[in-house]
Amino acid sequence: MGKLKMSKCRKLIAATALATLASAPVLAQEFGLGRPALPEEIEAWDVAVLPDGTGLPEGRGDVYDGEEAWINNCASCHGDFAEGAGAWPVIAGGQGTLTNPRPVKTVGSYWPYLSTVFDYVHRSMPFGAAQILTYDETYAITAYILYSNGIVEDDFELSHENFTDIQMPNADGFIVDDRLDTEFPLFVTEPCMSDCGEPVEISKRASDIAVTPPFPRLLLDGTVVEPGEMVEEASMDHTATDAAPMEEAAAEPAAEEVQVASLDPAMVEAGESAFRQCRSCHQVGDGARNGTGPMLNGVVGRVAGQVDGFRYSPAFAEKAEEGMVWTDEALDAFLENPRDYIDRNRMAFRGVRDADERAALIAYLTSHSN
Repeated sequence: MGKLKMSKCRKLIAATALATLASAPVLAQEFGLGRPALPEEIEAWDVAVLPDGTGLPEGRGDVYDGEEAWINNCASCHGDFAEGAGAWPVIAGGQGTLTNPRPVKTVGSYWPYLSTVFDYVHRSMPFGAAQILTYDETYAITAYILYSNGIVEDDFELSHENFTDIQMPNADGFIVDDRLDTEFPLFVTEPCMSDCGEPVEISKRASDIAVTPPFPRLLLDGTVVEPGEMVEEASMDHTATDAAPMEEAAAEPAAEEVQVASLDPAMVEAGESAFRQCRSCHQVGDGARNGTGPMLNGVVGRVAGQVDGFRYSPAFAEKAEEGMVWTDEALDAFLENPRDYIDRNRMAFRGVRDADERAALIAYLTSHSN
């Protein structure tokens, strides 16, 4: 008991002492320690940038310089095209997914303020070597991130002068957190512990009412299984179910089927592996949808810029008006150097330098074009 009373006494004395110190202003000069911080020392720590542009340093950087800075400092974690690498987050894409059961939250789809991008990159990146980027490099990387999300064109230059002109796509997607006014008062009143009426009991459990939202599943073969759909049924969707259609298919073989059969299976398989570098932006196969880039089913032999529901850049729109067709030769030239083949296009991809890899990619796309 003696030890317990002494402990309480000590706590009381400590609390009284702290309260006394807190109530009286204490200046560093009174202890004779330290010195006033120099302006440059304050500047080194005062790096916050606010949505209205407060705190922005002078500087500028364009998309092309940003791509180089990105590859040197960011691509190892976030991918060459901001698509994410390994377990590191994706930075580009995800537009239109915020209402999905599994939204893709990126700078382009989710972040409301460009100042957050600049502040975070300059303050915390690259990982393990924070704050080695100059202001100009940070502006350039931010410009490249904007370009990768289709917010600016490839000739855009970001600076402290035009920074606040950029409007993020999800700027209006947030609400003011008013819980302190609307919810907090409900939880600080005395709870009612009488006159409850009927006895309180658990009526249902989460497992009974299926509160976890359903979402489509993507199988390894590219098949999309919708909620409630059986995998066996999904695999049967693309096969003949009665004799008549099968007989018709056998009686009238299409020319396209002959072309697919002539493809080298090993080449198609190699192309499927090579297509992994494209999946962050493009989908192909059963259930393919538009993403950051258009879906690529039927691309071989098709006029450029013709996928329904996808908003093409002006450069691709011009090629569509000219009637440019994606032949094997056109695809090979485009895949080798997208920017040179279609000037001022928005595709943030450096190209495939290896000719055999390009041929495999085209074979794989051809297998999904008939």
